[in-house]
Amino acid sequence: MTSLAGLVRPVPVPIGAHTPPRLRECPDCGQLQVLPSLPPATRALCLRCDAVLRDTAHDPFGLPLALYLSAALLLAIAGGMTLMTVSTAGQYHFASLFTGPITLEQRGLWFLAVLVIVTTFAAPLGRVALMVTVLIGIRLPDPPRGLRVIFAWEERLRPWSMIEVYLLGVFVAFVRLTTMAHIEIGPALYALGALMLLMVAADFALDRQSVWEALEGADRRRARRLRRPSAAVTPAAASHTAASHGAGLTRLGCDTCGLVSRAREGAVCPRCGFTLHARKRDSVAWTWALSLAALILYIPANIYPVLTVIRLGAGQPSTILGGAQELLDLGQWPLALLVFVASVAVPVLKLGGLALLLISTQRRWQGRLRDRTTIYRIVDAIGRWSMIDVFMLSILVALVQFGAVATVQPGFGAVAFALVVILTMLAARSFDPRLMWDAARR
Repeated sequence: MTSLAGLVRPVPVPIGAHTPPRLRECPDCGQLQVLPSLPPATRALCLRCDAVLRDTAHDPFGLPLALYLSAALLLAIAGGMTLMTVSTAGQYHFASLFTGPITLEQRGLWFLAVLVIVTTFAAPLGRVALMVTVLIGIRLPDPPRGLRVIFAWEERLRPWSMIEVYLLGVFVAFVRLTTMAHIEIGPALYALGALMLLMVAADFALDRQSVWEALEGADRRRARRLRRPSAAVTPAAASHTAASHGAGLTRLGCDTCGLVSRAREGAVCPRCGFTLHARKRDSVAWTWALSLAALILYIPANIYPVLTVIRLGAGQPSTILGGAQELLDLGQWPLALLVFVASVAVPVLKLGGLALLLISTQRRWQGRLRDRTTIYRIVDAIGRWSMIDVFMLSILVALVQFGAVATVQPGFGAVAFALVVILTMLAARSFDPRLMWDAARR
């Protein structure tokens, strides 16, 4: 173990509260290291792989609470008002956040309907509600015990909240609609844009480790009042307690809250209550299974049409690649490039990147570990952006229903492609990059 003092990058700030020194395990390479006391507005990086171990903030609770409360208001506006209105041949149709999923369900594509409503409304609403509950709860004299579980589940919801991806899908749909009808932008779209900015700002302002430390401190105060040992212990206390119970213990970093404890595999984290594992269980097997399933589905996702545009009784099926070609024909080559990269190149790169990571781990390659860790971070971050086509489809099927004049029908290719996106996201989440460093060391 070694100090991070040489890699802490301070920003000139007013004198404020410093964080306590903590022992941390890097989530990307598994290196145990002492995180020193940090002033506000400071970033600490892993000594071995440059992973961000902590970002401190001037106001870790007040500013994020205000931003999340504002986000709740904007989400209510976005969910209750009109997103877009289109008109042609004297007919009018409007779309909201819920119109697309309802139309998809009526067409028998309930899976797409559930996926769209979860990623565009349920997950953002859940994140905002959970964060407001936690940030208000830790200000109470006696915070409820359930805040730890609530905060842990908010972290799990974060990858599935896709407001920014949905906005890109709306923009693509807007461009394609310009050739079919007159379009008017509704207030919900402006609310979604502001919501996206607020969510980004709130996540940037929030110091998650400060929240865990506040919850840990609340447990210690509660334990002192009850005059019994605290349920949340410091790493030093955990080491002392573990040593008194004999051998067979090791330092395990919690994947949920980041606390390092001396414990046995499968024990319960003393801070958040989730199960401790040295590494993700069956990581390689699960990643292979999910990646191969995504690869199989990627074939019909590109062969079958994602949607069919019927104009004056004549149908024009469109695949994923055909959608990019249509945008190119309209002269929107930057948007065509965006759709091609997000819907064609990204899934291929994700599957190739996951295969490289898995093979290098199983073959115990020792070279370019930092580069492979960077590949993992990219693969984990970019997968959600492939949902652009699915969101575009949900807008088009809701708005373009003008009978014999123009109608958009969803296709099976959209279901297969949505499954590819979900499976590759799950595959990236199931892979444990620390296994690459373990295999190289062995």
